[in-house]
Amino acid sequence: MCEGGLDGRLVSAVRAGDGEAVRALLEEGASPNAVDTDGLPVLCAAVAAYDAPVAEALVQGGADPDRTLPDGTTPLWRAVDGGSPAVFSAVLGDEARLRLPETVREQLLALARSWYETGAAEQLRRRTGAPGPAVTTPVQDGEDVWESVDQISLGGLVTRAGHGAILTSLEWAFRILTPVDELIARAAEQPHEDHVIWWTVSSTLSQRRSFETWSAVVAHRHHPDPAHRRVVARYLWMRGVTDWASSYATKESEILAAWAAEETDSTVLADVLNAFTEYEHPGQEAVGLRYAGHLDPRVRREVPVALSGNGAPLTRAARAALLSLTRDPDATVRINACRACKEDDSLLPHVTQALLLLAEDPDADLRGAAAAELAASPDHSPAVADALWALLDEDNQTVRLEAAYGLARRDDPRTARAIERVGSFTGRFEHDHRANALWDWTWQRTNPSAE
Repeated sequence: MCEGGLDGRLVSAVRAGDGEAVRALLEEGASPNAVDTDGLPVLCAAVAAYDAPVAEALVQGGADPDRTLPDGTTPLWRAVDGGSPAVFSAVLGDEARLRLPETVREQLLALARSWYETGAAEQLRRRTGAPGPAVTTPVQDGEDVWESVDQISLGGLVTRAGHGAILTSLEWAFRILTPVDELIARAAEQPHEDHVIWWTVSSTLSQRRSFETWSAVVAHRHHPDPAHRRVVARYLWMRGVTDWASSYATKESEILAAWAAEETDSTVLADVLNAFTEYEHPGQEAVGLRYAGHLDPRVRREVPVALSGNGAPLTRAARAALLSLTRDPDATVRINACRACKEDDSLLPHVTQALLLLAEDPDADLRGAAAAELAASPDHSPAVADALWALLDEDNQTVRLEAAYGLARRDDPRTARAIERVGSFTGRFEHDHRANALWDWTWQRTNPSAE
């Protein structure tokens, strides 16, 4: 096919938001800088549509984020202006951005800072002159459900209020060491910890390896504002997940253990325990036992992991506490307890009973979690198989996949029908162990003579 044909198909794929097709066409030879009918490169269309996967595919395929457009802006400038941290990150790319001229860097920083300091709604009001109230809608920004941001509409214009996160990322990309107090304040001013700024600030601080940064962050655990303390807990959690071999790891686990003993705010305490269980600490079980009966379910939800012993056999005290937690009034506590003690044979009957009840819970997320635990459970009783079969009625395909996988593991006679009820999962679950197991099960049944 001619070059023009490929580029036309690329334009259509970008408009359709088909990231896989975009990547395939780029591999075939389509130009990553192809222009749409408006004369702008297709990267601008992805930015305007808040389509981070397509923007990422284009940039990785060679699209120029710094190309000067007829109005004097660039795709990267438009990504900053649009306020979506996910789209901005996709357009920024992985290359070092210090190569940009200093004047360009200053313009991008000034743009992000202006949006952040003015506020998205007020900035739109200034641009449009519209007097009415802005319409604010929380949206998922990025592939992860916890990456949320507000989308603001006013006077026919739309933006996303993620400019604080974008400013933070730009500063780090340009190796500007923003004061720790300022970064923590940016996150703390957002009331919801699933706002993308929390993750951006924690990630940025985690990448700054100096002792000065580390000590300045952990000092905020004594801050009078609980939100500041929660940012510290998130930072330490992230370090525990991504940098568990750090030379600070032992010190961090000791800090978290002491912090848990003195923290009075239940919300912060839950975050501290969540971070604490990402580290190895000899007193982890004792900490878990201390809070097994805490009045706040958010705290109790963190206890099962602390009691699970990092794979070691459960002690009598831990087993008793976990058994009690499988009957907790809070459903999330119950599912967490089931996960923590599923390897203990003596608790398996109690775990199964709790999971069977959770599989019928009104909350779809809890039913999905129960499906995953029942599918992997060593309990191959008819009751578990019947519960998995019932979960094939769920609207969520991942839950149906989990249920069919559990039946295949048991070689249940209903497995073939279960796989049909999952629906087509080719492509979406290409590297998923559950999908692979179902494909293997089907192949073995259709090729009985094969070795």
